[in-house]
Amino acid sequence: MPLEFQKIKALCFDVDGTLSDTDDLYVRKVTRFFPRSLFKDPQHAARRFIMWIEAPGNALLGLADTLHLDDEMIAVINWLSRHRKLSSKKFLLVPGVDEMLKQLHGRYPMAVVSARDEHGTMAFLAQYDLVKYFDVVITGLSAPHTKPYPDPILLAAQKMNVLPENCLMIGDTTVDMRAGKSAGAQTVGVLCGFGEEPELRKMGADLILDDTTKILGLLK
Repeated sequence: MPLEFQKIKALCFDVDGTLSDTDDLYVRKVTRFFPRSLFKDPQHAARRFIMWIEAPGNALLGLADTLHLDDEMIAVINWLSRHRKLSSKKFLLVPGVDEMLKQLHGRYPMAVVSARDEHGTMAFLAQYDLVKYFDVVITGLSAPHTKPYPDPILLAAQKMNVLPENCLMIGDTTVDMRAGKSAGAQTVGVLCGFGEEPELRKMGADLILDDTTKILGLLK
């Protein structure tokens, strides 16, 4: 379904693969361990491997869809979010994200909606001085349940004083799409992270963009 632009009153951004480009760095580093003699697409295999390490919930949810164990796997994802170790790594920024946020700031209330822990989320935002652009920061433990439950988006909408259906959830994984749709929000899937177009569309993405910064051109 095409985006209904007139309904968009607030923006919700995932972090990993949407604002942060750190995982692409790791993909480049580990691709050499996936030889073409064994893997048809080494980069794709490396990306899936990093996905399991960095965001096991996203990978597990894909498996759950195949096995029809969605509810059970979502409970596992929520548990993982609450028990994962704090991140201390450095981050990369998706090119152009800082300028995009600067231009959108003041035009829309904006929220970070991440399944990452608060320490890791705030470390990323602080590293690139992005906190000033966001009205709300929702992390993995902010709401009773994390993505793909709707709770984080519902909480972000409440704090931004908008209706959930007036939010636009922007993310790179099926977890983001499911959370957005279950909250009643519109969703945009971006291809600069873990997600691939067919799976994002399957989970209800209203629009697919090559990268997050393309949002700016849509909302002008």
